[in-house]
Parts: sequence; structure tokens; C-alpha cells
Amino acid sequence: MTQPLWQKSGIQIDQRIMQFLAGDDVILDREFFLHDITASKAHVEGLANIGVVSVDEAAALKRELDVLAEDFRCGAFVLDERYEDGHSAIEARLTERLGDAGRRVHTGRSRNDQILVATRLWLKDKLVELEAHCRAVAEICLERAAQPALPLPGYTHLQRAVVSSTAMWFAGFAEGFIDNALRVRQTRDWIDANPLGTAAGYGVNLPLDREHTTRALGFARMQVSPIYAQLSRGKFEMAVLEAIASAMLDLRRLAWDLSLFTTAEFGFVALPAQYTTGSSIMPNKRNPDVVELLRASYASVAAARCEIEQLLSLPSGYQRDLQFSKGSIFHGVRHGLMALELLPGLLAQMQWNEATMRAAIEPAMYATDVAIEQAAAGVPFRDAYRAAAETAASAGTGRTPEASLAARTSPGAGNALRLDELHARLAALGR
Repeated sequence: MTQPLWQKSGIQIDQRIMQFLAGDDVILDREFFLHDITASKAHVEGLANIGVVSVDEAAALKRELDVLAEDFRCGAFVLDERYEDGHSAIEARLTERLGDAGRRVHTGRSRNDQILVATRLWLKDKLVELEAHCRAVAEICLERAAQPALPLPGYTHLQRAVVSSTAMWFAGFAEGFIDNALRVRQTRDWIDANPLGTAAGYGVNLPLDREHTTRALGFARMQVSPIYAQLSRGKFEMAVLEAIASAMLDLRRLAWDLSLFTTAEFGFVALPAQYTTGSSIMPNKRNPDVVELLRASYASVAAARCEIEQLLSLPSGYQRDLQFSKGSIFHGVRHGLMALELLPGLLAQMQWNEATMRAAIEPAMYATDVAIEQAAAGVPFRDAYRAAAETAASAGTGRTPEASLAARTSPGAGNALRLDELHARLAALGR
């Protein structure tokens, strides 16, 4: 390992302690490294603006940072155990190439605001991906909701309840993922604040050009208080995980439906072959493993959020405990995005079994229609309800699922899906 940035003369370093302190940091920093380089370039520009580095030094530093980024992308530079973390690697590389100019790059900043800004930039990028996935799910759900509606039993308490349709099922998840996309957008706006230049949480005795770094890095605003910049670490990461979890909750319920609908007992849905796997011992089996792991994926996101929340039992100011939040946010975000990316293809290719769904609609499932019709004719609803309950077994006489759905005119119901409104909400998010 290269000499730590904080090394003092006369102090012996115990390598076992160093390994414990470093943990997985240098491996995790590979994910944030390019963002760290981007923020370092903006920091160099800010230092040049206040005369801490010369124009020529700034040009050389930015050039070498670009070279380092390209070397990292192509594998010519590997971030490994030679370095304590990504920040140390950047400074070591610049010092190796540029001498004293490289040693000046850390002026006015701490590894605290350095990881804060790199993580913040990474989180913003991941929220763009998350919104795109939510939009893609909403779009395919709206597309399939617009196709001819097939009768589908509607369930409450996992018991057959009323006539529903495939169009209503898709429309429900479409609206859910439109809301999820909106929440992602709002979360991105909320965390869009620049912490660079707050140093270790108390500022520095330099007139750092924080307005410049805010503009250069594309932040909507500056995080003004250095103390709040530290207080926001973990808090902002939790907000991102909560936005992912919102989408994952809907994904979990959708996956639960498909887990039931694909069983022989239901038989409503056939999955695309590539979304199933075989058994290691039973030659007859095709298992819905992808759906089951999609259903389980919420747990990984929730666990990441919980770990960060537990880490935040801290006083104000930076505490080393927060180092562990890096792994949590990386693994939680990564797993959530991987799961959501698979969903549009699954929804586009799954096939409904119309005959089986139609056969599952029982006469008693029209009893609600009967009670509502009687109430509309003037019978007090509770009287109509009791009468329909007594004759529920024959409620379907002369009725069809299509007629039941056609009569369902309350907004959002079978004959009034208002898909145009959902399309408009999705379009209002822009691109």
C-alpha cells in the first residue's frame, strides 16, 4: 500500500490495523472513481480561480486527470490494494506525474467532502437510470393495457371476488410506476446539492470558489453549511434507497401475482422461456426462478437502507462509522437497478391464458354488480347487498365478464381506464 495521506513521522503503521481500516474501500471506490476524478477537475479549476495553483499547473493537473480517467476505463490503471482508497490513488498519480503541482491538488478539501461529492454525482446518475427503468415499466404496462381486455378474476384476501381484466391489471401497475418515476425525479432534485468545498465539515481559511464547482459539476445548488454537508451523508443515500424501494415494493407485488398466476393451480400466465430455469433433479420442471428472485429483491434494498440507518446513530461531524455506508449504498442500488431492468422484457413477453382465466370466473363474482344495479334502481344499498348475498350462487345467470366490465364506468374501472390520463402524466415527466 502506498503511504497514507495522513501519515505522520515517528508513527509505526500496523498493517493488520490498516487492512481493517481500509476494508473494501479501494474495491468499492472503483465504482465512484471516475466521479472522483470529475470532481477533482472542478476543484482544480476553483483553486486556479483563487490563485492557489497557477493557470499552467491547473491545465497540467486537468490533463493528467483526463489521462488517469482514460487509463482507468481501458484497464491501464487499476485501483487495487496498493492504495488506501481512490482519493489516495488520484493524489499519488498526480504527484508521480507532476511533483509539487500534484501535492497541491488536495488544498482546501478533505477526503470527507471528496467522497461526499463523488458519491453524490454517482447517486444522481443512478437516479437517472432508475427513472428510466420506471418509465420503461410504465410504458409497457400502458401498451399492454391498451390491448383487448381479457377477463381476469379480481381477488381480495386471495379469494375470488369480482370480475377484473388484464387491462385493469396492467393499468394498475402502470400508474404505480409512473408515481415511482415521479418520486425518483423528486429525490434527484432533493439531493442535487454540491458538498465540495466543505472540507472536513467546518470549512477552510481560503475563499474557495464553491459557486464555480457547483456550476461545473452540474449541481442545482450549493450545500451551504459545512456541518449540514456531513449531516446529509447517509440521509441522502437513504432517500435514494427509499426511492428504489418504492419501485421494488410494486415489483414485489407484481412478482407475487406472477408467482401465483404461473402455478398449475391458477394457470393464468405463461412466462417466456428465458425467464425460467430447469430443476437439477426433476426433468419435468421449469421453475419461475427469475420471478421469485425479483420478488425477493426488495429485501436487498431494504437491508441496505436499514444498515445505513443504523450507522447514523451518531453525533454531528464526521465519524469513521460512515465508511461502511459506501458498501450498503453500492450493493442496494446495484441490486435494485438490476432487478428493475429485467421487468419490461418480462411484461412484454408474458402470455395470458384466456380460457383458464375465463373458466375461473364464478357466478358469485357478479353479486356486487347485482347489488349495485339494485341500489341504482332505488333499493337501499344495504338491503340490495343482503338480497344479492342470498342469491350469490345464481348471480351470474345471463351475465358475461365482458358485460360486467362494460358496465364498470367509475373512473379507472373496466370501461373507463383513462389510459390517456396516465399517458399524460408520464409525458409530463419529460425526458
